[in-house]
Amino acid sequence: MSKKTLDVESITAAGVRHLKPYQPGKSVEELERDLGLSSIIKLASNENPRGASPAAAAAVTRVLTGLERYPDGSGHRLKNALSSHLGISSGQITLGNGSNDVLDLLVRCFVEPGEGVVVSDHAFAVYALAAQSVNAAISTVPALNYGHDLEALAQAVNKTTKLIFIANPNNPTGTYVGSEELLRFLGRVPEKAITVLDEAYFEYVDNHDYPNGVELLERFPGLVVTRTFSKAYGLAGLRVGYAIASAAITEILNRVRQPFNVNSLALAAAEAALSDEQFVRVSREENIKGINQLCRGFESLGLSWIPSSGNFICVKVGSMASQIYLSMLGQGVIVRPVVNYGLPEYLRVTIGLPQENHRLLETLALALSEAGKA
Repeated sequence: MSKKTLDVESITAAGVRHLKPYQPGKSVEELERDLGLSSIIKLASNENPRGASPAAAAAVTRVLTGLERYPDGSGHRLKNALSSHLGISSGQITLGNGSNDVLDLLVRCFVEPGEGVVVSDHAFAVYALAAQSVNAAISTVPALNYGHDLEALAQAVNKTTKLIFIANPNNPTGTYVGSEELLRFLGRVPEKAITVLDEAYFEYVDNHDYPNGVELLERFPGLVVTRTFSKAYGLAGLRVGYAIASAAITEILNRVRQPFNVNSLALAAAEAALSDEQFVRVSREENIKGINQLCRGFESLGLSWIPSSGNFICVKVGSMASQIYLSMLGQGVIVRPVVNYGLPEYLRVTIGLPQENHRLLETLALALSEAGKA
């Protein structure tokens, strides 16, 4: 009897068939395993170098005695804490396994195959990946000064458009759109299109004209704001994100959201972290100092960079970027190539602690020298 075969590609959903998985930054463990290094710093994934709030760590410890129980499927306590913190109704909050989860939920809930999704060039890769998975018609708008060109985004919207993604600040470039610019754009969005304002790095922004998306929700019912505890709150390993929207949009999202998508440890840690405002404030202050430290270092090396409002910065190292990246890996410093974002001459660097930033600059200088660029 002959062995049966299955052509898996032929039965794969059309949107998934040509999809390439999202590639996360290289981990410390991976570099230890591959190169046998022991002294490694990771400045590749925009994590908080200060770690997590002690309050969050204590909350996790308290929950460890109940691991045999399912988490609260509604996330009642965390949603109530967010409701109080943000001045909104808990019925406007959708919790996710990181903000990636709610971004994917938005696509699954509102985009049919062939319908439109508008994204910007150099924007977070997950937007297009999620859209492609449902076989959406993706319009990628050219960037303006490495950021979102809202005028061009508005012109790309048509009668089939269901979702528009705007990252503010944008990952990986760190650019942001100001209040007036965003208000003009939102006023032009058709009623049947939803604008997703991804504010994953909201807590790090120190620009006076930066808009708070939550404050715009009542005025624009088609607006959805997404945020995360992975960045400023230092809980990337626990994966907690959320969307804030109208009660009507939230109800739709919760039809598809898995009931236990946020685990018990994450729920407790996020609730505790939210109350530690001093931790976030110090993280923001240290981040500003770190950006200034790196920019001074880049300038001394004769390098240019994209001004950033996040906890990362893209530095232009030239056509040898991939070689420089590998050289830095060999020295135990992990940064992020962004060739897949259409930025082949840049490396994205997470802002680290002062000593980490110092080591990064020393390592970068050596890598540049080896590449003949210093």
